[in-house]
Amino acid sequence: MNDLITRSLTGAALILLALMAAVVGGYFFAILVAAAATAVFYEWMQLVRGKGAAWSIGGFVYALLPALALLWIRDRADNGLGLVLWVFIVTWATDIGGYFVGRAFGKRKLAPAISPGKTWAGLYGGMAAAALLGGGWVLYAGLDRALFALAPLFAIAAQGGDLFESWLKRRAGVKDSGDMLPGHGGVFDRLDGLLPVALLTGIAVIAGAV
Repeated sequence: MNDLITRSLTGAALILLALMAAVVGGYFFAILVAAAATAVFYEWMQLVRGKGAAWSIGGFVYALLPALALLWIRDRADNGLGLVLWVFIVTWATDIGGYFVGRAFGKRKLAPAISPGKTWAGLYGGMAAAALLGGGWVLYAGLDRALFALAPLFAIAAQGGDLFESWLKRRAGVKDSGDMLPGHGGVFDRLDGLLPVALLTGIAVIAGAV
């Protein structure tokens, strides 16, 4: 099967699964989040093998805190479902906007030593897409208007998560964090941007910013 078709089908299936789990909530959502966090930690351990205990502990925290944030938002925050979906939308919009704008207009490299494919145009495109789609969801779902400003800022965090994982892979000398997802590589490859967005959203809610 063509790699683009495989990638597209896998991506669509992951999006549908995430949306369904978020809507259903409860144990279904908790199990999916726990499974994703476990997969991220497992792949982290493969990337940092032999680096020492500090890296192992850091990976455990890096996978755990965003998972706890998502569960807390879904079950404890006002309009928790709307907020979780906002986290998804901002992350996905950053990826999609960055990909298409970067391909169309990208010239100046964002971090060539870490991820040669990333460009400043892609970053700006991701920020714009996150602001547009995230803002649209804020209006539709009746979420706190502070999220208008947070969407493009969290898009930067999503890009940072992507670059951080790329740096880990470059250090490990691998292209993907794993091979669990056909056409996408590992779970960490798909969630690298979501992790910081989920954590920052949880912090913003707890701090009363939204």
